[in-house]
Amino acid sequence: MKPRLLSLLLTVSLTLALAYYIYIPLPDAIQQPWKLMMLNAYLRTAFHVFTFGFEGILKEFLSSESSAGAVPGVKVSDITFAGIPVRVYEPPAGGEGHLRRGLMYFHGGGWAFGTTSEQMSIFKLHLNPLCVCRYRLYPDAHFPVPYLDCLAAAKHFLSPEVLAKYSIDPDRVAVAGDSAGGNLAAAVAQEISVDDSMSVKFSVQALIYPVLQALDFNTPSYLQNQYIPLLYRTNMIQFWLQYLNIDLSLMPEFFVNNHSALQHSSLTPELRSRLDWNVLLTQKYKKNYNPVIVEKGSEGFLKKVPSLLDVRAVPLLAGPEVLAKCPRAYILTCEHDVLRDDGLMYARRLQDAGVAVTSDHYEDGFHGCFSLTSWPLEFDVGKRALRSYLNWLQNNL
Repeated sequence: MKPRLLSLLLTVSLTLALAYYIYIPLPDAIQQPWKLMMLNAYLRTAFHVFTFGFEGILKEFLSSESSAGAVPGVKVSDITFAGIPVRVYEPPAGGEGHLRRGLMYFHGGGWAFGTTSEQMSIFKLHLNPLCVCRYRLYPDAHFPVPYLDCLAAAKHFLSPEVLAKYSIDPDRVAVAGDSAGGNLAAAVAQEISVDDSMSVKFSVQALIYPVLQALDFNTPSYLQNQYIPLLYRTNMIQFWLQYLNIDLSLMPEFFVNNHSALQHSSLTPELRSRLDWNVLLTQKYKKNYNPVIVEKGSEGFLKKVPSLLDVRAVPLLAGPEVLAKCPRAYILTCEHDVLRDDGLMYARRLQDAGVAVTSDHYEDGFHGCFSLTSWPLEFDVGKRALRSYLNWLQNNL
């Protein structure tokens, strides 16, 4: 075979292989599909790098952030709150006696990676102090360590001494987070809301496509969006198992809900009702899906892994008496996200408990879009979601 023909065949083969690797069918509602496909291919490759043992390199890259100089006029301090590493963004003071709003933010990343989503708030949060908690991550830490890190940092941030130091109005302090960070924000907000020893509590909570339960991986959104980037059903289950320190070989049990079978007496009817999507979701989101309820699953599973029923890990299981004390909420959900129903169910349960909730749903949204607002990873839905989030904080905090 002539070298030129061989080169042509090799080029065509590589092009087809690359196209096959990149292309995935996407819903018509998602704009800029090829950009999302390219980003997804990149992240899938990165995830494989993590899986094959190069997590140190990958985590350092995914956790990298802009330097302090990238935030003009804002003082950036890497310090500790109650021994927990935090980064504080402190804008210029507004004059003596002028109190500002404050925000405690927990980043997403499946409890395994750091992300740069905090930057979205830094630049546009109307010059108010922002504290980002550097909670410990997998594989160095499992539940409850990340939660306890966030809780300790939040309590320190809410102390009168720290609020006074940063000129923060104690009646205007928010907690927020995206994805796994939304899980931590919801759990921390619940705990502080019922803690009578806390003189200052969060005024509002803002949850960006939060992950809130690990007992049903067959909700309509998990099934509808199981192959939609940027968060696949498989990846989310793996993140949960890593967070709760469960053997990854048990993943097939979670796909079919064997871990939450009816035989488990510890998962009482009352607890099941707290995540019963057949009741908590409207028909618009239930569509034609049916609940996957297993009569007899893995023997003694929940006794071996009690964290699956721990509200500190699974905020959706909190009782109505706890939810009733929670601060008013903003919950952002995306139609093309496996976590859509987690957020919608939590919004419904908070509302049923008497909490004011703003439910902000994006029909063209997908998991991760909130952080994709800058060139070259710029999506219109991400910019709209970010504006809405910031406007809500501006008007409610």
